[in-house]
Amino acid sequence: MVDRPNVNRTIQRGYAQAQSAEIDAGLRAHMQKVYAYMAGGLGITGGVAFGVYRSAEFAPALFEGIIRNNLILMLVALGVAFFMSFRIHAIQVGTAKALFWTYAFILGLGLAPIFMVYTGESIARTFFISAGTFAAMSLWGYTTKRDLTGMGNFLIMGLFGIILASIVNIFLGSSGLGFAISVLGVLIFTGLTAYDTQKIKEMYWDADGADIAAKKSIMGAFTLYLDFINLFLMLLRFVGDRR
Repeated sequence: MVDRPNVNRTIQRGYAQAQSAEIDAGLRAHMQKVYAYMAGGLGITGGVAFGVYRSAEFAPALFEGIIRNNLILMLVALGVAFFMSFRIHAIQVGTAKALFWTYAFILGLGLAPIFMVYTGESIARTFFISAGTFAAMSLWGYTTKRDLTGMGNFLIMGLFGIILASIVNIFLGSSGLGFAISVLGVLIFTGLTAYDTQKIKEMYWDADGADIAAKKSIMGAFTLYLDFINLFLMLLRFVGDRR
C-alpha cells in the first residue's frame, strides 16, 4: 500500500521544482534583455563618439560646433535621464526605449572629444579593462546571497560626494583632488555595478505584467549603462595615454 502523505509531498516537491525552474528561466530571460539593451546603448554611444571624431576630417565646422556646445549636450542628456527616471511609470515602453537610445546618442556626441585627448589604443585597452571589471562585478552581484543594500547606500552617498568634489574642482583645478576623485570613482562604480545588478534581479520578482517588466528591463539597462560609462571614464584617467 502506498503511503498517501509521501505521495503528496513528492507531488508538492516536484511542483515546487518545476515552478522554480520556470522562475529561473524567466529571470534569465529578463537579465538577457537588460544586458542586450545595455549593449545596444553602449554601441550607439561608442559609434556616435567615434563617428563624430572622424567627421573632423570631413566636416570640421560640424565637429567644432559639437565641441563648442558640449555643455548644452550634457545638460540635455541629464534632462533626458531625469525624465526617464521620474516618468518611467507613466510613459509607454516604446517611449522609454526611444529615450534610452536618445540619451545614448547625445552622450556619444558629448564624449567625442575623448578621441582627441587619448590615443585610440589606450581607449580600446581601457574599454576591455572596464568590460572585464564590469562583467566580474555584475556576475557577483547576480549570484551572491549577501544583501548588498547597505553597501549600495554607502556607495550612493560616496557618489554624491564625488559629484560635489568634481564641481568644486572645476574652480580649484587641483590635480591632486582630481586624482582622488578618479580613484574613488573607480571604486564606487565598481561596487555600484554589483549592487545595481542585484537590485535589478530583485525588482524582477515585483514585475506585474509584461508592460511593467519591459520598462524595468529598460531602466535596469540604463542603470548598468551609466555604471559602465562612468567606470570607463574614471579608468581612462589612469590607463589612458594622452596624445
